[in-house]
Amino acid sequence: MKVYISADIEGVTGVTSWSETEKGHSDYPFFVQQMENEVRAACQGALNAGANEIWVKDAHDSGRNISPEKVLKNVKLIRGWSGHPFSMIQELDDSFDALMLIGYHSCGGSNHNPLAHTMNPTDVDYIKINGDYASEFLIHAYAAATVGVPVAFVSGDMALCNQVKETNHNIVTLGVKGGIGNSTISINNALAIELMEKKSEESLRADLKQYKIKLPESFEVEIQYSKHGKAYRASFYPGIKQIAPTKLLFNTKDYFEVLRMMLFLT
Repeated sequence: MKVYISADIEGVTGVTSWSETEKGHSDYPFFVQQMENEVRAACQGALNAGANEIWVKDAHDSGRNISPEKVLKNVKLIRGWSGHPFSMIQELDDSFDALMLIGYHSCGGSNHNPLAHTMNPTDVDYIKINGDYASEFLIHAYAAATVGVPVAFVSGDMALCNQVKETNHNIVTLGVKGGIGNSTISINNALAIELMEKKSEESLRADLKQYKIKLPESFEVEIQYSKHGKAYRASFYPGIKQIAPTKLLFNTKDYFEVLRMMLFLT
């Protein structure tokens, strides 16, 4: 069994402030260590379930958060960004049996995580796909579906886990925290690590076909920018329609074109 793990940090246990997610801040080292521990636990769960090949994508900010020395010796670690439209799941293809998302978070336009955002927290207020607010989970779950890879397990904040269940109720989730305003309420860090291993193993021991997500037949993507100048510049992308000073619309039947557009506009 070949497993792909994509790891973010805003959905990691306890993470509450942007300073806890950014290199150079005094509180970053503690929380990136928790990120590493949660990813390591997910890898161990995959190994327990029989995985013989695991790839991990460090998918937060610089893509250089997870220390290579903290990764299990039989795991391949992807650091940095290639520029491929698959973004947080670059190198994923149909040779993988399952995808797991660790430390993911609520979408831009929601209020269930102090760090809620979608793709670009500075310039983009929210992204909608077919009228629904899109999280980074949904964007990359759809990307995985284009190559036939099911999402077996997702960890992050509780609101995201609820959205995951709405997309496919069979996907195994682990909600490690909830958000109220600029605060979070988290479970114990050690418990999160323990449950991460247990639930990731549980997800991979089940029938992986039940986790597959069916792609919509067409896609209407709405992007709301925080500044009108950004929206104006992005409005010149082929196929984009500007429908308000800070709002753009894009329609296609090809999801890869959605990913290509997001690569350049978000």
